[in-house]
Order: sequence, then structure tokens, then C-alpha cells
Amino acid sequence: MRVPVISVDNIPLMPTKPSRARRWIKTGIAIGKFNKLGIFYVQLITESSNTKSQEIVIGLDPGKMFSGIAVQSNKYTLQMLHLVLPFKTVKDRMEQRAMMRRSRRGRRINRKLPFNKRSHRQTRFENRRGSKLPPSIRANKDLEYRVIILLCEIYPIKTIVIEEVEARGNKSFSPVMVGQRYQIDRLSELFKVELRKGWETSNLRKYLGLYKEKSDKSLQIPETHAVDAVTLACSQFVEYKIWSGTKTHGASWIGNVTITGSQFTILRRPPISRRQLHLMVFSSGGNRRKYGGTTTRHGFRKGDFVEATQGQKTFFGWVSGDTEKLVSVSDSNWKRLGQCTAKKVRLIKRNTGLIVLSTRRMFNLTASSH
Repeated sequence: MRVPVISVDNIPLMPTKPSRARRWIKTGIAIGKFNKLGIFYVQLITESSNTKSQEIVIGLDPGKMFSGIAVQSNKYTLQMLHLVLPFKTVKDRMEQRAMMRRSRRGRRINRKLPFNKRSHRQTRFENRRGSKLPPSIRANKDLEYRVIILLCEIYPIKTIVIEEVEARGNKSFSPVMVGQRYQIDRLSELFKVELRKGWETSNLRKYLGLYKEKSDKSLQIPETHAVDAVTLACSQFVEYKIWSGTKTHGASWIGNVTITGSQFTILRRPPISRRQLHLMVFSSGGNRRKYGGTTTRHGFRKGDFVEATQGQKTFFGWVSGDTEKLVSVSDSNWKRLGQCTAKKVRLIKRNTGLIVLSTRRMFNLTASSH
């Protein structure tokens, strides 16, 4: 295990041992902090004596519902992250928005008039653009991009390795391919981006002796998606090369890398509904209540991490809603843990737009050194 280190000027340096980080904090050389991903790091108060850095690589295994991200050096696996992507939530809400818009337009039109005299909205612009990026794909890529930027604030990253997706059919109209180009173009402006094919990832994973869970890829464990991210990052240190001599020829793996135990973090966006003036259906009396938004009536915001007490039970969770007297607290999967009075809810951390389930114990992918 290694602890990230940043300089007094917020420049990421090489990670250090936990014992050294504790000694720095105890002697007043550094202070300990947590970033928005829940990763503990230390910031030096004085100027660093050594600012040289070795190669540290980020591996990104993009998906439609889940993505894996890993940070790897030549000797240590530094971080593993599992991203629960907002694809389905955004897709469902866009369909709901279209339905609400259609119902509003339908109520506005007087169908007793001839068609050419009805109050249809005229076309204002051409919205049939080529390579249009759907909101659901954009939300996926924005979450991946944000996590990578937060990692680069505490690790000296220069290279990102991404698994390249190949869609069947006409690639220019594939949302997956459009989203991939959008992500690669953004990251290429900041880092060196390397692309790997799926079969290359599979071959290297087998060589490294890593196990991948294929029966249920929705499991929030390192063996589903983070393992491929680690493999992609390791491809910068281990390479399959073809060689030939005077009378012989062949191919072999060249290079070495060590995969170690690492902290495993599960991330997702809080599925908070955007503010609406009212619900879709009328309530009794023809009135509709206000719906959505992040504010509550008790000083908390939806997505705040809190400690709540309900009777003899005390639990930690995220604020997910409120009533006139109660605050709803949910777990990382947005399932309600309980409703508590506002006086028995204590704020720990304000909403950052991320739900971070950080596992304290170390996870090992049971790989051997090569």
C-alpha cells in the first residue's frame, strides 16, 4: 500500500509508505487530507527535497453500465475503482421528459380547427446533426472524466491506457463510438493516451494470472471491471513482442510488473431528480406539489453524507429526501435506511455530486509478479 503525496504547491509527487506518512504528520512536515473520492493523501508543508517521479499509469475499462479505473506503477497497484454509470437513470428521465413535453403540446392544440390553422410550433433550427452524442452517453463519459481528473490531482499521471471499443455496423452513427471519440479527444489534450484492443487485454490478463468474473458483471467487486483496468495499466510495463534471429524466431512477453493489494472504491452519482415546478399528475383539488431539487427544509442538501440516529440505532448514509419534520437517509444504492428527525441527523460532508463507498480493507487480485 502507498499513500499519495502532493507538494506545498499542489503538485503530485511519488506516493510514500504509510509509516512514513504517519511520521510526517506527527512531526508536522505534512498534513493528512481526503479528496472527493475518499482517498487519503498527505500534503507537504515544506518544500520537497525530491520532485522526481517514476511512471504511474491509469487504466480505463469503459462500459455502458459500469466502468473500471485503476492506478498502477511498476511495483504497486495504487487504486482500484468501480464506477456505477448513470446511463439507465439519464435514459429513463429523457424519455419521461419527452412524454411530458408531448402531453403539454397536445393540451395546447385546438383540434377543432383545420390542421393548417392549429398552433403548432414552427421549426426554429436544424437539430439533425451528425455524430450527436446522446445525454446518457455524455453522462457516462463525464463521470469517467471527473474521476480521472481527481486522481491526477494526487498522482503524477502522464499516460492513460483505454480499451478501444469496436461497434458493429456503421461506426459513424454508433453512440458508443461517438462517446469513445469524445472521451479520447478530451483526455488527449491533457495526457498521453494509449489504446488497446479487447483481445490484447484478455491475453495480458491471462498471462498475469488475474481472474475475471464473467457470469454477473453487475457485481461490485474488483474481479468484474477493475481487474481489466489494472491489466490495461500493466500493459505499459509488460509487452508481447515478436523477435527473430538468424535461424530462430518467436514471440514472448517482455518487461515486469508487480500487482499488489489495493484499496477498492465504488462510485456513483446520487440519483437526485432535477427541480420541477410540479408533479406530472394532478392531486386532489387540482393542485400539484413541488417536486425535485437538492434543497430540504432542514438545512441539509440531498446527497449530504450524514450520521443519523433512529431510536437505539445509529447509521451513516446520504440524505435522499425530507418531509415536514423528517429527513430521509439512504445507503450507497439509494435505498432508504430510515427517516429521522432533523435534530438527530448530523452533517459529516456536504454533497460533492458523488456517492463514494470506500472499502477500508485491502483487495488483492491474487496475481504473481512477472
